[in-house]
Amino acid sequence: MKQKEFEIMNSTIFVKRNKFRYNKIGENMLSIEKSEQSIYEIQRSKFITTLYRIDSLEEIETNLQAIKEKYRDANHHCYAYILEEKKKCSDDGEPSGTAGMPILNVLEQHHLDHILCIVTRYFGGIKLGAGGLVRAYSKSATIAIENATIISLEHGYEMKITFPYSYLKTIDFLLKNYWIKNKNFQDEVTYQFEITKQDYLILSQEWKNDITNEIIIKETWVPKNK
Repeated sequence: MKQKEFEIMNSTIFVKRNKFRYNKIGENMLSIEKSEQSIYEIQRSKFITTLYRIDSLEEIETNLQAIKEKYRDANHHCYAYILEEKKKCSDDGEPSGTAGMPILNVLEQHHLDHILCIVTRYFGGIKLGAGGLVRAYSKSATIAIENATIISLEHGYEMKITFPYSYLKTIDFLLKNYWIKNKNFQDEVTYQFEITKQDYLILSQEWKNDITNEIIIKETWVPKNK
């Protein structure tokens, strides 16, 4: 991934460009709005399913380790993810093909992308058999997805802007309709947020000269405006 630097409105802007693809059902891809968790129990075994919307491989490892730490006494942490061209699944000690692949199949059947599904199992003492495991992991993933809010993603930007405190009210007004993912108040203020390409064009027209000292833009997939 190449990084391009250029000047706009007297602010230094860094743009990271990604190669995008489309899913099978149209121009936009589908994912979940936010993390979701569900519980399914059968034959005394408990299956805890956690869904995450992800944008990088690093997020996958971070979320997986967090689940393993939270449920450290569980018997298995099986998972599958789809991140554009990248797909992977793991049985985590269950018989081969009875956990990870069924989870991945469910994600694909729902046409989801940028998605990580972890199914944590507490063994209840009664063996389910290969077929029973496939059905249990498939149903666990399905229940979580059915409980989640499905959204469309479109091309957009993840933006990180740094500006002086004197422009705080102005920035807050311009971004009043956007969710600020992260705010950092040091010598200057730094905001991180996601924005569609269309909204970025509108916002950039309202942006005044010298309002920001640095803008970092990374092309990504963002929730489509309703």
